[in-house]
Amino acid sequence: MAILGTILKRTIKLRKNLPRIRRKNAYALQERTLRRLLSKAEFTAFGEHYQFSGMLGEKDLVHTFQKNVDTHDYNSMFRRWWYRSLNGESYVCWPEEVKYFALSSGTSESSSKHIPVTKEMIKTIRRTSAKQLFSLAQYDVDENFFGKGMLMIGGSTHLNFNGTYFEGDLSGITTGNLPFWFQHFYKPGTRISKERDWNSKLDEMTRNAKSWDIGVVAGVPAWVQILFERIIKYYNVKTIHDIWPNLSIYVHGGVSILPYKNGFEKLLGKPISYLETYLASEGFIAFQARPNAEGMKLALDTGIFFEFVPFNAENFDGEGEMVSHPLALTLKDVQEGPEYALLLSTCSGAWRYLIGDTIRFTDVEHCEIAITGRTKQFLSLCGEHLSQDNMNRAIRMTAEEMNVDIKEFAVAGINYETLFAHKWFIGSDSVIDPAVLKKKLDENLKAINDDYRVERIAALKEIFVEVYPLRVFYEWMKTQGKEGGQNKFPRVLKNKRLEDWSLFLANYKRRPV
Repeated sequence: MAILGTILKRTIKLRKNLPRIRRKNAYALQERTLRRLLSKAEFTAFGEHYQFSGMLGEKDLVHTFQKNVDTHDYNSMFRRWWYRSLNGESYVCWPEEVKYFALSSGTSESSSKHIPVTKEMIKTIRRTSAKQLFSLAQYDVDENFFGKGMLMIGGSTHLNFNGTYFEGDLSGITTGNLPFWFQHFYKPGTRISKERDWNSKLDEMTRNAKSWDIGVVAGVPAWVQILFERIIKYYNVKTIHDIWPNLSIYVHGGVSILPYKNGFEKLLGKPISYLETYLASEGFIAFQARPNAEGMKLALDTGIFFEFVPFNAENFDGEGEMVSHPLALTLKDVQEGPEYALLLSTCSGAWRYLIGDTIRFTDVEHCEIAITGRTKQFLSLCGEHLSQDNMNRAIRMTAEEMNVDIKEFAVAGINYETLFAHKWFIGSDSVIDPAVLKKKLDENLKAINDDYRVERIAALKEIFVEVYPLRVFYEWMKTQGKEGGQNKFPRVLKNKRLEDWSLFLANYKRRPV
């Protein structure tokens, strides 16, 4: 491992001096990426239906592509095309027989989605992972860091095989295709990572923790924090650095780190670097490439073509459904500040595909973005336009002002008297006065969001706050089959999900004390 660490360190240092992508050449990279995608897929069923061959001769390829190819959400893409790949048909949306399907965590839908993962996509995820690894050249880490272990806390890497294809978490697909050299660094190892019971997996990692020399931890904040707390308690130490003194970097993604950061840092013995990453079932979209950067750098030349749909009333209805012909911008047209919904065209056979996330550009020159929420995970009952980004910031501010830890939360819009109200569900093991929390949260939301402030005077007549122990949130996730790994508690509760949560809380309140 020491020799591999030395080689890795030298390679990263050499990469430090390579030129960086700026906006002026980013569009050209994206245009080249789109041309490669169309060229590869021109003789697939999808490519023939949309006449990719004819597009490739056009001078303004991007405009022609946008004009002639429909936009898709998961339902339209699956019902028209991907189901054929699931049934074993080759050359549907990408020129191969798809052998892997990632099951998404389904935060906005009740059922899991089958997302195709092609051989080409597995290669691009590897390449983008290497780019993120090389970005460590920009960080101040100890010389010995590069020989340390990397703990990846994801879902089970076990894949189900039905005779035609494998299905499971993306982590299972990518772990099964790790480059040979990475196996030396990878923890918890293939045996533990295949464990499907989350608590058994936590126990195994806890028992083995002291034998590992961990430099990097990657995973969703809530579950990483739970593991750290278990390890600290098991070994009767004060901080996780008493077990892993070389822990220097935490790679997080999936949800904002803001609500968790205060509680997380109480488990540390010294400062560490935080790297945000944007790896979805549809592809490796972006990663933090610069220390202290507010956003993540888009992966522009690794098999994904990006379009950006302004997230407004012209392109989306009140339920977050995209209109049939939305305005879709490219990198040369976007601006810092506004929210956009992402459309992806990828080497896994997604075409003008609405991934469901909303982003904003934090730095157009460096092509850096921040995730702000989900197209269907926002609240706008009466024009308050409350995004997940607003929620995360307000919760962080409130927790700091009250000196408490708030690790989970969700909000629902409800009818109240003749108008509307918001109902907040807060997950914390701190002692919290709900009345004080309500007042401070409301004040912070008004300071962050002008639309919210105006509607609190008008149609948004009240907010309600209920505080529950953290275990209530995690127990509910278990009932939904979404415990551990990459699963996240939904920040906005609507329709069936709100009904299920309300019924669960009603039963919880009836439990004997």
